[in-house]
Amino acid sequence: VVFQVIKCKAAVAWEAGKPLSLEEVEVAAPKAHEVRIKIVATAVCHTDAYTLSGADPEGCFPVILGHEGAGIVESVGEGVTKVKPGDTVIPLYIPQCGECKFCKNPKTNLCQKIRITQGKGLMPDGTSRFTCKGKQIYHFMGTSTFSEYTVVADISVAKIDAAAPLDKVCLLGCGISTGYGAAVNTAKVEPGSTCAVFGLGGVGLAVIMGCKIAGASRIIGIDLNKDKYAKAKEFGATECISPQDFKKPIQEVLVEMTDGGVDYSFECIGNVGVMRAALEACHKGWGVSVIVGVAAAGQEISTRPFQLVTGRTWKGTAFGGWKSVDNVPKLVTDYLSKKIKVDEFVTHTLPFDKINEAFELMHAGK
Repeated sequence: VVFQVIKCKAAVAWEAGKPLSLEEVEVAAPKAHEVRIKIVATAVCHTDAYTLSGADPEGCFPVILGHEGAGIVESVGEGVTKVKPGDTVIPLYIPQCGECKFCKNPKTNLCQKIRITQGKGLMPDGTSRFTCKGKQIYHFMGTSTFSEYTVVADISVAKIDAAAPLDKVCLLGCGISTGYGAAVNTAKVEPGSTCAVFGLGGVGLAVIMGCKIAGASRIIGIDLNKDKYAKAKEFGATECISPQDFKKPIQEVLVEMTDGGVDYSFECIGNVGVMRAALEACHKGWGVSVIVGVAAAGQEISTRPFQLVTGRTWKGTAFGGWKSVDNVPKLVTDYLSKKIKVDEFVTHTLPFDKINEAFELMHAGK
């Protein structure tokens, strides 16, 4: 079979700090162990905005961003056995090759098989499948979902139930899975525990959902934007507070509210000052704080070592600790059987050509 180059629309980031530009791009055929996908739906995430802003040291331009998508396999390169044309899939920014020492270790989901080329914005063979106006366009996070068609490595694809609505389950490609997994996999929240969630965006709401499903008895949401409190309570927060309403540091407020601190805390913003507050809001002897938010390049976290000496644990999580190929299909099944919420995370649905408006809504906290 001779595969054709596909011409389609994509949102191209030509340079940092500029809005995305809707362009006609050429998407080359998939090579060996690659899959070409027709993207049906994509979401926007702060990680896309972070790279677009120019603050990401790994950011390459021009690039097609996007890493929360869902679609249908259009064609596959030679050697691809796990998916076939017509399959419903979610592209994965953390792949699962099943062969590297990371994949073989149950303690991590950080497959390293294509990490180097993915970080450089290229396919595993060191080239790109995208061109626009005669220029090579870089890939992003191994997914590039802001295009009507994209090409990904075959280890970066999860085959999911064809009954799943793609405009909803695209969110399982990053935000919801990340927050939910931070609670149930990384923190391993226990029944009856007290939790604090810093940052009530999509990821924070997913953490709250995970804490509630795990049986936490008290879930405190923390955000400067009080417009987010109603939604947080809908997801399971028992109360919400703003650091601006107190004279003392928020960690001291939480320690007082909870008779010594919370059992589990989660930082879902990417602010190193808040990361410190989240750790110090934990209970002496057993408190666990999980960093979920991605801080800007070069930033460092600090606390007094005594915080850790006296029994607090600091952890981090990427994609909620899920081994992606194995677990994304299960998360889709859990959604279809109403075990986890997905629809409730969607606030706006826009046509592809309004993608810059989607970013404006995200920046406005809407």
